[in-house]
Amino acid sequence: MILLLLLLFSYLLGSIPFGLLLTKAAGLGDVRAIGSGNIGATNVLRTGNKRLAAATLLLDGLKGAAAVLIVQHFARHEWPLAGLAVILGHLFPVWLGFKGGKGVATGLGVLLAACFPVGLIACLTWLVTAYGLKISSAAALFAFAIAPIAAWAFGHNLLALLALLIAALVFWKHSANILRLLSGTEPRIGQRN
Repeated sequence: MILLLLLLFSYLLGSIPFGLLLTKAAGLGDVRAIGSGNIGATNVLRTGNKRLAAATLLLDGLKGAAAVLIVQHFARHEWPLAGLAVILGHLFPVWLGFKGGKGVATGLGVLLAACFPVGLIACLTWLVTAYGLKISSAAALFAFAIAPIAAWAFGHNLLALLALLIAALVFWKHSANILRLLSGTEPRIGQRN
C-alpha cells in the first residue's frame, strides 16, 4: 500500500506542468499554443524568455530527482519504479488530458539522483551536442542513447534497464523530431517556428 502511494505521488509530481504554469503566470499565455506546442523548456524558450525556460528546465529536472530520492528514503529498493512513474507523469499528465512533455529534463533529473556520474555524463552529452549542433532534440537523443551504456559501464544494471526504458520513451516522444532531423527541417535552439 505504501509503495502504491509512493508511486502515485511520483506520477502526480511528474505531472506538474511547470512550463505551462510559468508561462501563464508570466502573462505569456498558453505555451502549448506556440512553437511545437510542447510544455518543456525548449518550447518555453520560444517565448523569448530565457529565464522562464531555465526555470522550467530546472523544475522539471528537480521533480525527477525528487521522486527518486523521496522513494529511496521510504522504500529503499523501489526507486526505479518511482523514476519510471515520474517520467510517465511528465509524459502523460492527468491534468492535461495525458498530453505532456517529452521527458528530457525529468529523465535527466532521475538519472542524476539515481547515479550522479551517469546523470552527469548524460547532461554533458546533451550540453556538448546542443552547443555543437544547436538542436535540442538531437542533444536529447544523444544524451539518452548514451545513458544506458554509461549506467552499464558503471556496473548499475538496474539503472541501465531504467535508462533504456526512459530512452525508449524519449525516442518515441521525439518521433516527429527524428523525422525532421532526417529531412533537415528541425528548428534550432531558440528559433521560433
